[in-house]
Amino acid sequence: MKSVITGVGRYIPFMVKTNGDFMIHKFYDEHQNRINLQPETIARKFESITGIEERRYASSDLNCSDMATAAAEDAILDAGCDRETIDQIIVAHNFGDVIKHTIQSDMIPSIASRVKHNLGIQNPNCVAYDLIFGCPGWLQGLIQAHAFIQSGMAKKCLVIGAEALSRVLDPYDRDSMIFADGAGATLVESDTSDSGILSFSVQSHCEDEVTYLNLGKSNFPESDPRIRYVKMKGRKVYEYALKHVPEAMKDCLDKAQVSIEDVKKIFIHQANEKLDEAIVRELFKLYDRTEMPEHLMPMNIHKLGNSSVATIPTLLSMVKREEMNGYKIAEGDIILFASVGAGMNINAVCYRV
Repeated sequence: MKSVITGVGRYIPFMVKTNGDFMIHKFYDEHQNRINLQPETIARKFESITGIEERRYASSDLNCSDMATAAAEDAILDAGCDRETIDQIIVAHNFGDVIKHTIQSDMIPSIASRVKHNLGIQNPNCVAYDLIFGCPGWLQGLIQAHAFIQSGMAKKCLVIGAEALSRVLDPYDRDSMIFADGAGATLVESDTSDSGILSFSVQSHCEDEVTYLNLGKSNFPESDPRIRYVKMKGRKVYEYALKHVPEAMKDCLDKAQVSIEDVKKIFIHQANEKLDEAIVRELFKLYDRTEMPEHLMPMNIHKLGNSSVATIPTLLSMVKREEMNGYKIAEGDIILFASVGAGMNINAVCYRV
């Protein structure tokens, strides 16, 4: 029995925030000292490192659960699925619903329960629950759905990644330019075909790494220290990911007995263009390969930024619908998913289309 993705969906917010919008900001470091560079210089350097030109923010009338619902509707329609036959709704996120102009997470009821309510699903045997696993959350949800399907306890799972990071950003922190909002969703069903999940690999490093992403006070010296914002030790995250993610990706391929030459596409968490490229180069080095094929790694980070758990399912939907120039996947293709994020957590999934 295989776990097969039968439908994909997404919600991309309409509000565009360009790097130019940050050129009027005043930036401070983690010690609350003013950074002695012009905001324009900071924004341009940021773009050269991350590849991010724009990002999307949710409008004030939308929240994380609203975007998750829209992505779910899209995936259900794509799969041609009777929503009352869904066994599980798994929603990966990090902050829940955060009402515009506030900073407080709202997770009661759970985001998954809200999505089930919004979808109008009446079946009480459709279990809805949240998954908090950092940026790799959607991929971990996919692995969890696979486990339930393999055990025979579920036949159809809706796996969603949704986040409204714009609600928890410190505008005085230059790292705030990385993050974005959005939602992606997939329908995962049991199937006897050759398609589906072939293997997976998961790691958690929770010693010194546990605080690489956290909630902390604003960088602005006159801020209220009781109010917390998402914070990231960018250099530490970069070094950690470069060391451990390629190893997890190789472990995943080895478990599937798949050669790197057979991988047609790599869908990696859209965190930082240079980091993602470096991770894939390191993966190929583990196979004593110095070059990787063209059109191997689709990227939408340039226009959509880092929407955390939503990045991979959003990217998958764009490639499956052939909306990314030069990128498409065909039946029988082997693809590799990989992600890294707060925790620190890493996962990878090998999948046959």
